[in-house]
Amino acid sequence: MKQTKRIKGVLAPVVTPFNADLSPDPQRFIAHCRWLLSQHCGLAAFGTNSEANSLSANERMALLDALAAADLDTSRMMPGTGCCALTDSVRLTEHAVKLGCAGVLMLPPFYYKGVSDDGLFRNFAEIIERVGDARLRIYLYHIPPVAVIGISRNLVERLLKAYPTAIAGMKDSSGNWNNTKTMLDAFAKSGFDVFAGSESFLLANMRNGGAGCISATANVNPAAIDKLYREWRNGDADEQQTALNVVRDAFGKKYTMNSALKQGVAHFSGDPQWATVRPPLDSLNREQAVSLIA
Repeated sequence: MKQTKRIKGVLAPVVTPFNADLSPDPQRFIAHCRWLLSQHCGLAAFGTNSEANSLSANERMALLDALAAADLDTSRMMPGTGCCALTDSVRLTEHAVKLGCAGVLMLPPFYYKGVSDDGLFRNFAEIIERVGDARLRIYLYHIPPVAVIGISRNLVERLLKAYPTAIAGMKDSSGNWNNTKTMLDAFAKSGFDVFAGSESFLLANMRNGGAGCISATANVNPAAIDKLYREWRNGDADEQQTALNVVRDAFGKKYTMNSALKQGVAHFSGDPQWATVRPPLDSLNREQAVSLIA
Protein backbone atom coordinates (compact mmCIF):
# COMPACT_ATOMS: atom_id res chain seq x y z
CA MET A 1 0.00 0.00 0.00
CA LYS A 2 1.41 3.37 -1.07
CA GLN A 3 2.22 5.58 1.92
CA THR A 4 0.53 8.99 1.98
CA LYS A 5 2.96 11.95 1.92
CA ARG A 6 2.23 14.85 4.25
CA ILE A 7 1.22 18.01 2.43
CA LYS A 8 2.56 21.42 3.45
CA GLY A 9 2.88 24.88 1.96
CA VAL A 10 0.21 26.99 0.29
CA LEU A 11 -3.12 25.52 -0.77
CA ALA A 12 -6.11 27.16 -2.46
CA PRO A 13 -9.75 26.34 -1.69
CA VAL A 14 -10.28 26.15 -5.44
CA VAL A 15 -13.14 28.28 -6.77
CA THR A 16 -15.65 26.13 -8.66
CA PRO A 17 -16.64 27.24 -12.18
CA PHE A 18 -20.25 26.92 -13.32
CA ASN A 19 -21.85 26.82 -16.74
CA ALA A 20 -24.77 29.08 -17.65
CA ASP A 21 -27.20 26.40 -16.38
CA LEU A 22 -25.29 26.39 -13.03
CA SER A 23 -23.83 22.92 -13.57
CA PRO A 24 -20.14 22.54 -12.60
CA ASP A 25 -17.71 22.98 -15.49
CA PRO A 26 -14.98 20.32 -15.25
CA GLN A 27 -12.83 21.72 -18.07
CA ARG A 28 -12.52 25.18 -16.54
CA PHE A 29 -11.94 23.50 -13.16
CA ILE A 30 -9.12 21.35 -14.53
CA ALA A 31 -7.47 24.35 -16.25
CA HIS A 32 -7.56 26.48 -13.09
CA CYS A 33 -6.23 23.63 -10.94
CA ARG A 34 -3.43 22.94 -13.41
CA TRP A 35 -2.43 26.62 -13.27
CA LEU A 36 -2.48 26.63 -9.46
CA LEU A 37 -0.23 23.57 -9.35
CA SER A 38 2.16 25.30 -11.78
CA GLN A 39 2.41 28.12 -9.20
CA HIS A 40 3.44 25.61 -6.49
CA CYS A 41 -0.02 25.83 -4.92
CA GLY A 42 -1.80 22.76 -3.58
CA LEU A 43 -5.50 22.13 -4.12
CA ALA A 44 -7.94 22.28 -1.22
CA ALA A 45 -10.93 21.81 -3.52
CA PHE A 46 -14.42 21.96 -1.99
CA GLY A 47 -13.58 24.41 0.75
CA THR A 48 -15.63 27.41 1.81
CA ASN A 49 -14.71 29.56 -1.18
CA SER A 50 -15.27 26.60 -3.50
CA GLU A 51 -19.02 26.85 -2.76
CA ALA A 52 -18.64 23.30 -1.47
CA ASN A 53 -21.91 23.29 0.44
CA SER A 54 -23.71 24.29 -2.75
CA LEU A 55 -22.39 21.12 -4.41
CA SER A 56 -23.82 17.62 -4.04
CA ALA A 57 -21.60 14.70 -3.05
CA ASN A 58 -21.90 13.33 -6.60
CA GLU A 59 -20.80 16.67 -8.08
CA ARG A 60 -17.76 16.83 -5.81
CA MET A 61 -16.77 13.27 -6.66
CA ALA A 62 -17.19 13.86 -10.39
CA LEU A 63 -14.96 16.96 -10.29
CA LEU A 64 -12.29 15.12 -8.30
CA ASP A 65 -12.46 12.23 -10.77
CA ALA A 66 -11.99 14.75 -13.59
CA LEU A 67 -8.79 16.07 -11.99
CA ALA A 68 -7.42 12.55 -11.55
CA ALA A 69 -8.35 11.60 -15.12
CA ALA A 70 -6.49 14.70 -16.36
CA ASP A 71 -3.35 13.39 -14.59
CA LEU A 72 -3.19 16.17 -12.03
CA ASP A 73 -1.13 15.17 -9.00
CA THR A 74 -3.55 13.92 -6.35
CA SER A 75 -0.77 13.95 -3.75
CA ARG A 76 -1.09 17.76 -3.87
CA MET A 77 -4.81 17.66 -3.06
CA MET A 78 -6.72 18.07 0.20
CA PRO A 79 -10.40 18.08 -0.80
CA GLY A 80 -13.12 19.09 1.64
CA THR A 81 -15.20 16.10 2.73
CA GLY A 82 -16.94 17.26 5.92
CA CYS A 83 -20.74 17.27 5.61
CA CYS A 84 -23.73 17.48 7.93
CA ALA A 85 -24.61 13.87 7.07
CA LEU A 86 -22.17 11.32 8.45
CA THR A 87 -22.67 8.99 5.49
CA ASP A 88 -21.84 11.76 2.99
CA SER A 89 -18.61 12.51 4.87
CA VAL A 90 -17.67 8.82 4.77
CA ARG A 91 -18.44 8.48 1.08
CA LEU A 92 -16.48 11.57 0.05
CA THR A 93 -13.55 10.67 2.31
CA GLU A 94 -13.32 7.10 1.00
CA HIS A 95 -13.34 8.45 -2.55
CA ALA A 96 -10.53 10.94 -1.86
CA VAL A 97 -8.36 8.33 -0.16
CA LYS A 98 -8.80 5.86 -3.02
CA LEU A 99 -7.71 8.53 -5.51
CA GLY A 100 -4.48 9.04 -3.55
CA CYS A 101 -5.21 12.50 -2.12
CA ALA A 102 -2.72 13.64 0.51
CA GLY A 103 -5.51 14.28 2.99
CA VAL A 104 -9.02 15.58 3.45
CA LEU A 105 -10.16 18.86 4.97
CA MET A 106 -13.05 18.07 7.29
CA LEU A 107 -15.65 20.43 8.66
CA PRO A 108 -17.49 19.31 11.76
CA PRO A 109 -21.21 18.60 11.17
CA PHE A 110 -22.39 22.19 11.39
CA TYR A 111 -26.18 22.32 11.21
CA TYR A 112 -27.03 21.44 14.81
CA LYS A 113 -25.73 23.99 17.29
CA GLY A 114 -24.68 23.49 20.89
CA VAL A 115 -23.31 20.00 20.26
CA SER A 116 -20.78 18.59 22.71
CA ASP A 117 -17.18 17.57 22.19
CA ASP A 118 -18.35 14.03 22.89
CA GLY A 119 -20.73 14.23 19.95
CA LEU A 120 -18.07 15.69 17.68
CA PHE A 121 -15.56 13.04 18.77
CA ARG A 122 -18.07 10.32 17.89
CA ASN A 123 -18.63 11.91 14.48
CA PHE A 124 -14.94 11.96 13.55
CA ALA A 125 -14.31 8.55 15.11
CA GLU A 126 -17.17 7.01 13.16
CA ILE A 127 -15.83 8.40 9.90
CA ILE A 128 -12.32 7.09 10.59
CA GLU A 129 -13.59 3.65 11.56
CA ARG A 130 -15.94 3.36 8.58
CA VAL A 131 -13.32 4.48 6.06
CA GLY A 132 -10.90 2.01 7.65
CA ASP A 133 -7.90 2.92 5.51
CA ALA A 134 -4.40 3.43 6.91
CA ARG A 135 -3.74 6.10 4.26
CA LEU A 136 -6.41 8.42 5.68
CA ARG A 137 -5.14 11.83 6.84
CA ILE A 138 -7.73 14.22 8.26
CA TYR A 139 -7.13 17.96 8.60
CA LEU A 140 -9.75 19.37 10.95
CA TYR A 141 -11.44 22.53 9.66
CA HIS A 142 -12.04 25.12 12.38
CA ILE A 143 -14.16 27.99 11.03
CA PRO A 144 -16.55 29.15 13.76
CA PRO A 145 -17.37 32.48 12.04
CA VAL A 146 -19.20 30.42 9.40
CA ALA A 147 -19.91 26.98 10.87
CA VAL A 148 -20.47 28.21 14.47
CA ILE A 149 -19.44 24.70 15.57
CA GLY A 150 -15.71 24.78 16.31
CA ILE A 151 -12.85 22.40 17.10
CA SER A 152 -11.58 22.79 20.66
CA ARG A 153 -8.09 22.07 21.92
CA ASN A 154 -9.49 19.30 24.14
CA LEU A 155 -11.19 17.66 21.16
CA VAL A 156 -7.94 17.75 19.14
CA GLU A 157 -6.07 16.21 22.06
CA ARG A 158 -8.63 13.44 22.41
CA LEU A 159 -8.68 12.67 18.68
CA LEU A 160 -4.88 12.58 18.49
CA LYS A 161 -4.75 10.15 21.39
CA ALA A 162 -7.28 7.83 19.76
CA TYR A 163 -6.19 8.22 16.12
CA PRO A 164 -2.61 9.56 16.04
CA THR A 165 -2.05 8.64 12.39
CA ALA A 166 -5.41 9.60 10.89
CA ILE A 167 -5.59 13.04 12.58
CA ALA A 168 -2.88 14.93 10.70
CA GLY A 169 -3.54 18.61 11.29
CA MET A 170 -5.91 21.57 11.23
CA LYS A 171 -6.91 24.59 9.19
CA ASP A 172 -7.66 27.42 11.60
CA SER A 173 -10.01 29.93 9.98
CA SER A 174 -11.11 31.44 13.27
CA GLY A 175 -9.46 34.74 12.33
CA ASN A 176 -8.04 34.71 15.86
CA TRP A 177 -4.24 34.45 15.95
CA ASN A 178 -4.32 33.57 19.66
CA ASN A 179 -6.31 30.43 18.84
CA THR A 180 -3.87 29.45 16.11
CA LYS A 181 -0.95 30.04 18.48
CA THR A 182 -2.63 27.87 21.13
CA MET A 183 -2.89 24.98 18.67
CA LEU A 184 0.70 25.45 17.51
CA ASP A 185 2.05 25.52 21.06
CA ALA A 186 0.05 22.47 22.07
CA PHE A 187 0.50 20.19 19.07
CA ALA A 188 2.92 21.37 16.35
CA LYS A 189 6.02 19.81 17.92
CA SER A 190 4.34 16.40 17.89
CA GLY A 191 3.80 16.54 14.12
CA PHE A 192 0.29 18.01 14.01
CA ASP A 193 0.29 20.36 11.02
CA VAL A 194 -1.41 23.71 11.63
CA PHE A 195 -2.40 25.72 8.56
CA ALA A 196 -3.45 29.35 8.87
CA GLY A 197 -6.79 30.00 7.21
CA SER A 198 -5.51 33.22 5.63
CA GLU A 199 -2.16 34.37 4.27
CA SER A 200 -2.55 37.32 6.63
CA PHE A 201 -1.23 34.99 9.35
CA LEU A 202 1.24 33.08 7.16
CA LEU A 203 4.42 34.70 8.45
CA ALA A 204 3.39 34.41 12.10
CA ASN A 205 2.34 30.82 11.50
CA MET A 206 5.66 29.85 9.96
CA ARG A 207 7.63 31.59 12.73
CA ASN A 208 5.76 29.47 15.26
CA GLY A 209 6.17 26.07 13.62
CA GLY A 210 3.15 26.07 11.28
CA ALA A 211 2.76 24.11 8.05
CA GLY A 212 1.63 26.89 5.70
CA CYS A 213 -1.75 28.35 4.82
CA ILE A 214 -4.95 27.37 3.05
CA SER A 215 -6.17 30.67 1.73
CA ALA A 216 -8.95 31.83 -0.60
CA THR A 217 -6.75 34.48 -2.18
CA ALA A 218 -4.31 31.80 -3.32
CA ASN A 219 -6.75 31.45 -6.24
CA VAL A 220 -5.55 34.81 -7.57
CA ASN A 221 -2.18 35.46 -5.88
CA PRO A 222 -0.54 32.04 -5.46
CA ALA A 223 3.04 32.82 -6.49
CA ALA A 224 3.47 35.71 -4.04
CA ILE A 225 1.99 33.71 -1.17
CA ASP A 226 4.22 30.73 -1.99
CA LYS A 227 7.22 33.08 -2.12
CA LEU A 228 6.65 34.14 1.48
CA TYR A 229 6.12 30.51 2.52
CA ARG A 230 9.53 29.65 1.08
CA GLU A 231 11.29 32.87 2.17
CA TRP A 232 9.79 33.49 5.61
CA ARG A 233 13.27 33.54 7.16
CA ASN A 234 14.46 36.29 4.79
CA GLY A 235 15.01 39.86 5.92
CA ASP A 236 12.20 41.20 3.74
CA ALA A 237 9.59 38.75 5.05
CA ASP A 238 7.62 41.42 6.90
CA GLU A 239 7.45 43.54 3.74
CA GLN A 240 6.25 40.53 1.77
CA GLN A 241 3.56 39.93 4.38
CA THR A 242 2.40 43.55 4.13
CA ALA A 243 2.10 43.26 0.35
CA LEU A 244 0.03 40.06 0.67
CA ASN A 245 -2.32 41.80 3.09
CA VAL A 246 -3.03 44.55 0.54
CA VAL A 247 -4.22 42.00 -2.02
CA ARG A 248 -6.21 40.10 0.60
CA ASP A 249 -8.00 43.28 1.66
CA ALA A 250 -8.81 44.19 -1.95
CA PHE A 251 -10.83 40.99 -2.35
CA GLY A 252 -12.20 40.50 1.14
CA LYS A 253 -12.85 43.86 2.79
CA LYS A 254 -15.63 45.29 0.61
CA TYR A 255 -17.07 42.26 -1.19
CA THR A 256 -18.20 38.70 -0.62
CA MET A 257 -14.87 36.89 -0.98
CA ASN A 258 -16.07 34.10 -3.26
CA SER A 259 -17.81 36.44 -5.69
CA ALA A 260 -14.81 38.78 -5.75
CA LEU A 261 -12.37 35.93 -6.41
CA LYS A 262 -14.47 34.69 -9.32
CA GLN A 263 -14.65 38.20 -10.74
CA GLY A 264 -10.86 38.38 -10.52
CA VAL A 265 -10.42 35.05 -12.29
CA ALA A 266 -12.98 36.11 -14.93
CA HIS A 267 -11.10 39.36 -15.60
CA PHE A 268 -7.56 38.04 -15.75
CA SER A 269 -8.51 34.91 -17.73
CA GLY A 270 -10.65 36.91 -20.17
CA ASP A 271 -13.48 34.47 -19.50
CA PRO A 272 -16.60 36.19 -18.09
CA GLN A 273 -18.33 32.87 -17.38
CA TRP A 274 -16.03 32.50 -14.37
CA ALA A 275 -17.98 35.22 -12.54
CA THR A 276 -21.01 32.90 -12.15
CA VAL A 277 -21.89 31.78 -8.62
CA ARG A 278 -24.65 29.45 -7.49
CA PRO A 279 -27.62 30.86 -5.59
CA PRO A 280 -28.00 32.00 -2.90
CA LEU A 281 -24.72 33.84 -3.61
CA ASP A 282 -24.74 36.87 -5.92
CA SER A 283 -22.12 37.86 -8.45
CA LEU A 284 -20.61 41.33 -8.16
CA ASN A 285 -22.57 43.98 -10.00
CA ARG A 286 -20.91 46.02 -12.74
CA GLU A 287 -19.93 48.90 -10.45
CA GLN A 288 -18.43 46.52 -7.89
CA ALA A 289 -16.54 44.60 -10.58
CA VAL A 290 -15.00 47.79 -12.01
CA SER A 291 -14.00 48.96 -8.52
CA LEU A 292 -12.42 45.61 -7.63
CA ILE A 293 -10.32 45.39 -10.78
CA ALA A 294 -9.23 49.03 -10.40
